[in-house]
Amino acid sequence: MRLVRYGPAGREKPGLLDADGALRDLSAVLPDIGPAQLSNAALEKLRKRDVRRLPRVPGSPRLGCPVACIGKFIGIGLNYSDHAAEVGAAVPKEPILFTKAISCIQGPNDDVMLPRGSVKSDWEVELGVVIGTRARYVTKKDALAHVAGYCVVNDLSEREFQMERGTQWDKGKGCDGFGPIGPWLVTRDEVPRPQALGLWLDLNGERRQTGNTRTMIFGVAQLVSYVSQFITLDPGDVITTGTPPGVGMGAKPQRFLRAGDELRLGIAGLGEQRQRVVAFKR
Repeated sequence: MRLVRYGPAGREKPGLLDADGALRDLSAVLPDIGPAQLSNAALEKLRKRDVRRLPRVPGSPRLGCPVACIGKFIGIGLNYSDHAAEVGAAVPKEPILFTKAISCIQGPNDDVMLPRGSVKSDWEVELGVVIGTRARYVTKKDALAHVAGYCVVNDLSEREFQMERGTQWDKGKGCDGFGPIGPWLVTRDEVPRPQALGLWLDLNGERRQTGNTRTMIFGVAQLVSYVSQFITLDPGDVITTGTPPGVGMGAKPQRFLRAGDELRLGIAGLGEQRQRVVAFKR
């Protein structure tokens, strides 16, 4: 299933896409698409419904983040060896963890606002993993059973804030609007091979990033297991799993985001995002 949340920011309704790509309203079936709706049992119950009986949503409404009430937004740094090389970093021996502020989450096509004082805002297309059942000290073998599904994430990053103003990455990762998620959540059953997904990102129509999840240093199952050794993962939590090469910081010369830029990014089978970059506004 491809689950979505649509409508004005803060007033999104639950929906899903049918086999023809039409948006169907789930409001009469579910209160929202959040932690309580992501368990294996809840998704199986929803899967058995006759989608054709659900009302079609006219037009092209705004899409919000496909998961409501996300509790934790955890990032993985330097998870592609070629990305580590382009930014001059050593390949990590264990996954590098950081957090993105929940307040940075927004819809997949909402404008990206540059933070005040930004000089090095950057892009990162990534595979997002949404937890469906609590994961605490899970093994790699059992890890994927705790996943509800997958989505596209743009792990936007202000590199000066991240790398040049102290030792903590978080303040360069959690700026308002720096966590577009979506357009939809694709349930686990429709992504049998999460380590075989192509990723790409265009800046102003020019291809900047091309990669595949098969080249991750640490795969999805290993990441879910690893994070669960330190942090209990609850339904609705999101792990964004690292980016392939092609970020602005690694370009020669470096290229960072400016107001007026347009981003387009996607992952095979998981849809695409489109964002316009705008200047800081109070």
